[in-house]
Amino acid sequence: MSAEGRPSPPLSKALRDHRRDSLSSSPQFDKYADTYDAELNQALAVSGEDKNYFALERVRWLRRTLQQLREQPSTAIDFGCGLGNTSALLRKIFNLDLVMGLDVSPRSLERARLQHESDTCKFFAFHDYVPQANVDLIYCNGVFHHIPIAERGSSLDYIRRCLRPGGLFALWENNPWNPGTRYVMSQCSFDRDAIMISPPEAVRLLREQGFQVIKIHYLFFFPRFLKLFRFLEPYFSRIPAGAQYQILSRKPAS
Repeated sequence: MSAEGRPSPPLSKALRDHRRDSLSSSPQFDKYADTYDAELNQALAVSGEDKNYFALERVRWLRRTLQQLREQPSTAIDFGCGLGNTSALLRKIFNLDLVMGLDVSPRSLERARLQHESDTCKFFAFHDYVPQANVDLIYCNGVFHHIPIAERGSSLDYIRRCLRPGGLFALWENNPWNPGTRYVMSQCSFDRDAIMISPPEAVRLLREQGFQVIKIHYLFFFPRFLKLFRFLEPYFSRIPAGAQYQILSRKPAS
């Protein structure tokens, strides 16, 4: 893919291999595309917050983490972008030259393009994007618990092939050790077949695919009625009890 967001010619073995994996399978999320936000917000109501709060805090946390590492990405992929809301958020908060949202759901991508597409924010189906090893940052939230266990390795391989040498991968997942998270997922029809992934399992998978794990953080300890204590979140981020966790890893430079 070019820097301007145009699909690259279908000439690589990577694309042919990719078409055989789960990222190109029949999109189960098409049927949820028009109701996803409302259903998720209803499930999250127990926390007193909506999906926009959690999306914003995830991206802000990632920005602070990268600032500590003195990293400033200029290009990014939102892996499993859904309706594209976080793709646009990433572009704004990181002041990206280009962000690309990738997803399996044609209906979700259609809505993402209508609401968010611009010269610096593009959306593609996975089979239309050929990894070029030139992206600075890949962000992924709540996707891997929908990927069959046997196919998670191939998805990480795809991510690794998208990143430039030294590029960063921010994996956000729902924490199976948090009972509130399990309750919220139980209220979402699109999560009924989800297989949660624990932090140690995620670390193992990342290392097996050649990633260097940099940091593991846990976030979202306090619901809205305890928001006065949210200033403590950074101090609690090493405690494996937050509603979600982020594993920041790096593709080796060589």
